[in-house]
Amino acid sequence: MISQLAGAVVRAIVVLVVISTPSLLIPGTSLETTQIVTLIGLFAGIFTFSEYASTYPGLIEFRDAPPYNRVRVISLFVTLFLLSVVVSSADSASTMSLVVNATGLVIGKAMDFPFSPLSLFVAQLPPDTDIQLVLQLQIMAGLSALIGLLTLSIFAILVRLQQWPNRQSAFNVWVNLPTFDPTTGGDVVTRLMRDSRINILLGFLLPYFMPVILRIGSTHLEMSLVTSQQTMVWMVALWMFFPITVFMRGMAMARVADMITARRKRLIAGFEPEDRFTPA
Repeated sequence: MISQLAGAVVRAIVVLVVISTPSLLIPGTSLETTQIVTLIGLFAGIFTFSEYASTYPGLIEFRDAPPYNRVRVISLFVTLFLLSVVVSSADSASTMSLVVNATGLVIGKAMDFPFSPLSLFVAQLPPDTDIQLVLQLQIMAGLSALIGLLTLSIFAILVRLQQWPNRQSAFNVWVNLPTFDPTTGGDVVTRLMRDSRINILLGFLLPYFMPVILRIGSTHLEMSLVTSQQTMVWMVALWMFFPITVFMRGMAMARVADMITARRKRLIAGFEPEDRFTPA
């Protein structure tokens, strides 16, 4: 119990640090913005603590199947950190900022072709946007895409090598998929595979849809992406983070379906060496 509470506290602090990263790195952040970010970080930290301190399922999926959520949090932190470095380099350049900008520029230029997600993202900017700001946005989008693809590759390798979830511990579908009811709607494997394909498809489509949604939202809220450096950092980071998260969820659900299928085959064959899987 004590170790569980300690882990929940550590996770809450990590979430708070991740959310506060742009405010800590971007110079010229106003006091009001800092207070708002701190408040959001505290709420997120309290939510994370309550989820991991509880023994019952909540809203966080794959809570007991590391390193699924750790990979996502690290990916978001690295993205926010590097994008904040790009924004901060306009005031003070350093060796790290030059390397980061050069890497993002190469990836951004490579992704800037007709009908690409990056070209659609840049097209949502106002026509009179300064060319330097457009270039900075391309660099940030390139970095975000690179980190997202690396994150997806790392998780795919873990799943491919069958090291996720950990075979040395029991996997409870109810705890790790709290919003998925395995007792309704037909065969659980069929439903898991269907949801997996839907999530993977959404992972492909979201990079195209999110710029349009962002443009509609900014029009109704009468705000622009380029008015605030922190807003730009968060929007570019979430533009790739959400699709990668949805894609990872699809891969994870397919893996769970494979585990259930394999266990059924062992039961049919009359051989179950050890009960390491708890379907509910």
